[in-house]
Amino acid sequence: MDMKSEVGSSIVIKGQVIASEDLVISGRVEGSVSVEGHALIVRAGAHLVADVEARAIDVQGNVSGVLCAAELISLGVSARVTGEVSAPALRMEDGAVLQGKGETTRGARSGLQLAS
Repeated sequence: MDMKSEVGSSIVIKGQVIASEDLVISGRVEGSVSVEGHALIVRAGAHLVADVEARAIDVQGNVSGVLCAAELISLGVSARVTGEVSAPALRMEDGAVLQGKGETTRGARSGLQLAS
């Protein structure tokens, strides 16, 4: 069974979040988030002011900081990201906003994908 934890919409965390399973954030996190080897989902309405490391990052909410993924960063239609994103693959849907630096790194699935 795949494990998944969630930071609910009414929760505010200030500090370091470390997970050894997939993590869904619906609330607010200020600090750092590390889910190496697992996926992070930032739901619409969530707010992160954090540096993030994960296997894959799916953003639908608001993030300010450095996002680093081993495989893929996906910015959904409601995503608002300020800072830096780095992964072998970057996918942005129409409507997603990235203010800062986007970098694709070497990996099996290298490249920028714009989804509509």
